[in-house]
Order: sequence, then C-alpha cells, then structure tokens
Amino acid sequence: MATYDLEEQEQIAELKAWWKQYGNLVTGIITAAALAALAWQGWNWYQRQQSAQAAVVFAGLQKAIASNDSQRIKAASGELADKYGGTAYAPLAALKTARALIDAGDVRTARVQLAWVVEHGKDELRDVARLRLAALLLDEKAYDEALKLLEATPAAGFAVRFADARGDVLVAQGKAGEARAAYRSALSGLDAADGSGKGRNTLQDSQANAAYRESLQLKLDGLGEPG
Repeated sequence: MATYDLEEQEQIAELKAWWKQYGNLVTGIITAAALAALAWQGWNWYQRQQSAQAAVVFAGLQKAIASNDSQRIKAASGELADKYGGTAYAPLAALKTARALIDAGDVRTARVQLAWVVEHGKDELRDVARLRLAALLLDEKAYDEALKLLEATPAAGFAVRFADARGDVLVAQGKAGEARAAYRSALSGLDAADGSGKGRNTLQDSQANAAYRESLQLKLDGLGEPG
C-alpha cells in the first residue's frame, strides 16, 4: 500500500511539474480555440444575414428588369455591389443589369457593370462578363482592350468561346492569320469536348454543338486559305 501511495504521489508531482511548465500554453490554446469557434459562428451568421438581405434586393432587381425600370435597376444593382458585394447575388445582378441596360441602349453603364464582374466575380460568372464586355469593346473598335480581356485563362468550359471571340477581334483588326489560328483552336476545343462526352448529354446539346461548329467553320472558310 505504501508503494502504491508513493507511485501515485510521484505521478501527481510529475503532473504538477508538467502543468507548471505547460499549463499557461495549454490554457492559451484552449482559449484561442474557443474564441476562434465563436468567431467562426459569428462570421457564418453574418454571411447568412448578408445573403438573406441580398436575396431581397435581388428579387427587387428582377421585378425592375421585368418592368424595364432603368432607375430601379441601377439602384438595386448599386446597392448589391456596395452593401452585398461579397455575396453570390452581386455579380449575378451586375450581369443581369448589364443585359437590361444594353437592351435599353445604355451601353456605357452596361460596360461599368460588366467590368465590376470581371474584377469581383468568380469562375464562370467572371468568364461570362469577360466575353460580353469583349463583345461591346469589339463593337466600339476598342480591339486591344478586348484582346487583353480575352488573354485571361478561362474555365475549361469557356475556352472555345474565348478562342472564338479572339478570332472575331483579330478579323476586325485585319489579322487573318492569327484569326485562323484562333478559330481552329476553337474548333479543336469543341471536337475535344465532344470526344470526351461533354455537351452531348441530350439531342438538343448535340444539335447546338453542331450548329456552333458550323458557325466556326464558316468563319474560318470566310478567311480563305493562307497566301
């Protein structure tokens, strides 16, 4: 019994020594972990609140677009960008706003909306904005600006569209050789996508790809053979 008591006392002494050396560190780690958990919960709550409020504004934007109310469209889109720019609603709203403003003839403001998505959007939405903005710049003969936008590496699903758009700009610049290369790149990308089964899940998709391929081939044929 005395031996047991001695061993127990030794273990208690070791534990006390260990706690004396590392106790403050352990306490600090536990406290930091607890604060981090609270901060994370608070951030998630804030994000949910932001998304919920943004959804209400976005619904108002859609109603304004349906009624062709340009002032309300601009106001709602501006509010989403200023107050809820970190939500998924803001870039989507800017794209919808740009389309509505183009239809209304306000191309200048539409460009601003698309440029905002290029800067603040992510993934597919940013690629869509680049393509639409490049098309506007092409119409305005701002060829270098359009090509600069299209230099970005897009998501795989947009590579064909980017190559096609570059070809259009290069044709407008009179650079037939570079345009041919761009259109051929687009055709190759479309063939690769078909070969992998992408875009051919339905008959409608297959027909759309066939029509798009024909359009690209017509552009390429229209340039003639290189001299």
